[in-house]
Amino acid sequence: MAEIESFTLDHTAVLAPYVRRIGVEHGPGGGTITNFDVRLTQPNVQEIPTAGIHTLEHMLAGLLRDRIDGVIDISPFGCRTGFHLLMWGEPEVADVVAALTSSLRFIADEAVESDIPAVSALECGNYRDHSLHTAREWAKVVLDAGISLDAFRRVGV
Repeated sequence: MAEIESFTLDHTAVLAPYVRRIGVEHGPGGGTITNFDVRLTQPNVQEIPTAGIHTLEHMLAGLLRDRIDGVIDISPFGCRTGFHLLMWGEPEVADVVAALTSSLRFIADEAVESDIPAVSALECGNYRDHSLHTAREWAKVVLDAGISLDAFRRVGV
């Protein structure tokens, strides 16, 4: 089986919340994609409840695209501690942190139910499993802690 970088990460050594560049891939046609580890909670200590991370996923999908160019996808980790963020090019971690911070600030302070996109049976595979309340509470927790520019030490918070 192929080695997966994220599975080689010492999850006991990281200090969430942080954004970490996992890797950069160069396609045969010349395109470049960067994969980021957007870790919101401390692995094996906390996890975001399913409805909350689902709502964060839906909201961040649009909010990040409004705040930084090149977003391809943001997908939650199965462990519910954060997200993979795929982007075109090689964006700086600091720029991703700024866009994420702004997005989480909106969720924490301003968002209302109608701001959650794609919450019908037509648009979502589990449309009944959303919680703006939980998303808002976790956004506040992350913002209060500050998002580090480094996975192993608190930098830039």
